[in-house]
Amino acid sequence: MRPTRAALIVAATALTPALLLATPASATAAAAAPTSAPVTQATAGNDKPVDEMSEDDLRIAVLRILGGKNVGVGVTREANAALNGTPEELRAFLETGYRLARFEDDRVAVFTILGRKDTGPRVKEEINKLLNNNGSPEEFRAFHETGYRLARAEDDRVAIGKILAKPNISKALRKAAENALVDGTPEALRRFLEVGQYEVGGK
Repeated sequence: MRPTRAALIVAATALTPALLLATPASATAAAAAPTSAPVTQATAGNDKPVDEMSEDDLRIAVLRILGGKNVGVGVTREANAALNGTPEELRAFLETGYRLARFEDDRVAVFTILGRKDTGPRVKEEINKLLNNNGSPEEFRAFHETGYRLARAEDDRVAIGKILAKPNISKALRKAAENALVDGTPEALRRFLEVGQYEVGGK
């Protein structure tokens, strides 16, 4: 049986204190936020356009965003402000504020990635393109959702190639490295560099 509107409102209200007090995800985690802006009906969990939603629907939609994975500091701040505001402020957050707040989080995440010691040249190249071209919110989101993963995979392949080129590499390490390259997925390459090479005795 589908929950009634009253039940949804009660659930949303119960979530509010925990969400307001929750520590925002780090900038790096914000990089993985999954949804696209502006908020769609599906994202809001409602079959009505945002401008036709009731105040209860608007509040539940904002709480859904806050309750998602990897919500960044900017989105958390603006969502909480909207929840403490008027229906018009809730609607404005869903229509434009969410997109801009997530853009803020995505930019912070990009600089965090850029500042890491282990960030490779291909990832840096893609980030510098975004920054030099004044990338749009959608371009920053695309980088976090797909571009970063693919660019890092290129850097990981190069890093594995350097390991294979070392003299006196053990057979176990060579096999593990070659298996990662044969698999070829970004996840397999990353796992080898973060875990696999050490499981077989390191470099």
